[in-house]
Amino acid sequence: MTARLLLISDTHIPGRARSLPAAVRRAADAADLVIHAGDWVAASVLDDLRTHGPVLGVYGNNDGPELRARLPEVAHRVIDGVRFAVVHETGDAKRREARMDLAFPDTDVLVFGHSHIPWDTVTPRGMRLLNPGSPTDRRRQPVHTMMTAVVDDGALRRVELTAL
Repeated sequence: MTARLLLISDTHIPGRARSLPAAVRRAADAADLVIHAGDWVAASVLDDLRTHGPVLGVYGNNDGPELRARLPEVAHRVIDGVRFAVVHETGDAKRREARMDLAFPDTDVLVFGHSHIPWDTVTPRGMRLLNPGSPTDRRRQPVHTMMTAVVDDGALRRVELTAL
């Protein structure tokens, strides 16, 4: 079974944008699952994304009581045999791979946010770490970003970082 994924984080709506960019909405429509790694800020963003299809999300440090009541701090899902985890913060980039191997021993792919810096590495144990950046708040990055990926035949394939 092939699953098309959209990975986003740190939307910070309405602080950094009034709504999700059109490219994110189109990608959500094309995805089988949207994964959001926190800092939605407004619960309306969660509701909006759910009109496009299933959403797996977590709350971030900028999310208030309403989102914290509706979302976990860490989410897990097995997609076609691939074990995913989603969390907002992973701490400092130094030694991130080793720390995440210890923190998520039963995970194949960890999606995270917080830094707004796109990230795609593999830990010593072989876990893939993915941060899609932000589609609305680029901070010191040159462009806004999101990621897409495909899970097929028990493997993560075609991870692509998209500049918006």
